[in-house]
Amino acid sequence: MPLGYKIAVLVFLENEAGKQLLLLRAKAPNLGAWSPIGGKLETGLGESPFECAVRETKEETGFEIATTDLHLFGMIAEKAYEGQSHWLLFLFTCQRPITGLPPAIDEGRFGYFSREEINTLPLPTSDRTALWPVFDRYRDKFVAIRADCDPARPLELVIEQVTPPEGRNNA
Repeated sequence: MPLGYKIAVLVFLENEAGKQLLLLRAKAPNLGAWSPIGGKLETGLGESPFECAVRETKEETGFEIATTDLHLFGMIAEKAYEGQSHWLLFLFTCQRPITGLPPAIDEGRFGYFSREEINTLPLPTSDRTALWPVFDRYRDKFVAIRADCDPARPLELVIEQVTPPEGRNNA
């Protein structure tokens, strides 16, 4: 039986101290793990990834942003995530710091963490091995990645494009 595709966004928000806002997930996927906020596109409404990122940020945190506050830094096509479905993820950083700690929601509770602290948290395996290294390396660029997440094989990442290309003098 072929797996279906889900289209979603992840939004990396940080406070004025540069700590990342993460959600301790109370529901699957990633139950019991810390991850950035995000959610699925309203494809029936023709919602764009930018519109989805703005909506999900407001729904999950109460923080109102505009599409102009966002930087699209990545797109990851995940094949067979947890053996359940394929995902097309759009990765955003918010250029405006969030203030205060959002209250808990049905999806889970929030916390702020330094990048070093994140390495010690319970994270989804693919976040630890792929998502955070991608964030560290490409957050100020744009990267397109193909990921084979079939649980029967080791995670395989293929960088399909980086803009601007690495190694090029962009002065």
